[in-house]
This record gives sequence, structure tokens and C-alpha cells, in this order.
Amino acid sequence: MSQPVQPPNQPQQPFGGQPADGNPYAGQPGQPAPAAPTGNPYGQQPPAPTGNPFAGQQPGQGAPFGGGAPFTPAPPARNNVLLGVAVALGAAIVAGILYGVIAGSIEREVGYAAVGVGFLVGFAASKVGGSNPAVIAASAVFSIGAVYVGQLIGISMILADVAQIPFSEVVGDHFDAVTKAWSQEADFMTYLFLGLGAVAAVGGAKKAG
Repeated sequence: MSQPVQPPNQPQQPFGGQPADGNPYAGQPGQPAPAAPTGNPYGQQPPAPTGNPFAGQQPGQGAPFGGGAPFTPAPPARNNVLLGVAVALGAAIVAGILYGVIAGSIEREVGYAAVGVGFLVGFAASKVGGSNPAVIAASAVFSIGAVYVGQLIGISMILADVAQIPFSEVVGDHFDAVTKAWSQEADFMTYLFLGLGAVAAVGGAKKAG
């Protein structure tokens, strides 16, 4: 009996390789094999947006549109002359009253207290009005007035104690006697304390400025 004849040109396996049964990723002749999945469905996805348009910038990079980094505005300059003069007047009134109470209580003037009056007036005025010459000059003048008022208050307290009458009566009804007593008792130290108040006011203003 004769053998069956084999059909010509039977399909050959490429380069002697064996087919990979059941493998959908098996390479075909002349085609690169696709990459196998890694098991992470997010492995090849781009990073999700964070909501911050500047998140991807490196430290030191400038802001968009060529601008620099945001800057903190400088504090406003203290140059309110009128308010500084008003503060000097208010501080002089308060400091003068305190100086007079101290002088009347101990029945003598204290140089350090006069210096403190001037320094307080000049420092407070310059803190608000700046180092304007008008503010400094007003502080010096008001300091002299504060020391003078303090001296009158001290004399009034002493006269009230000597005459055994209320302080308000001495100031209200006998203020001319108070000013006369100041003129009679004024000496070199009295005027020195006035000058110390003005000098201290200038120093306080420069310290604050």
C-alpha cells in the first residue's frame, strides 16, 4: 500500500521557537513583545494635580510672569507732627501733676524727677510724631511748662498744709499768692530744674526716634 503524500510548504515555526499556548502576550515574528502588566493600575499614570500651581517649582524659583517673591511692605513712617505735639502736651500735663505731688509731699524738689518729666514728654511725643524738629521743640517747651506747673503744685500743697485750708481753695482763691511765693523762692536750682526738663525732653525724643 502506498504512503500518503505530504502537502508541500507546511508552516514552519519561526527560528525553531515553540508557540506559547494560552499566552496572549507571546511575541509575533518581527514585532516587539508588549510590556507585561505590573499589577499597579496607577503605575504609569502622571501625578495627580495638588491644587497648588507652584507645587512643581524648585526652591528659589521666582514667581510666574517673571516677578520676584512677595515682599512685606515697610511700616508707615511716623511723621504725624500734630499728633506728636498733642501727645507732648498731654504727657506734660500728666507728668507735671505727678512732679508737683512728689515735690509737695516731700516739701522739696528733686532733680531726677525733673529729668524724668522731660524724658517722658520727649519720648512719648517722638514715638508718635517721629523725629520731626517741631515735635522735639514742642517737647522741650512743654517739659519746661510741666516742671513749672509741678513747682506751683508743690508750693500750693505746702501752703495748704501750713494754712490748714483745702488745696483746691489755695489754687482757686489764692493762686496769685502761689505765683508770688514761687518768685520769692526761685533760685539757681529752680531754674536748673527747668533746664534739665528741656534737655531731658530732647534726649527722650532722640531715644525714641
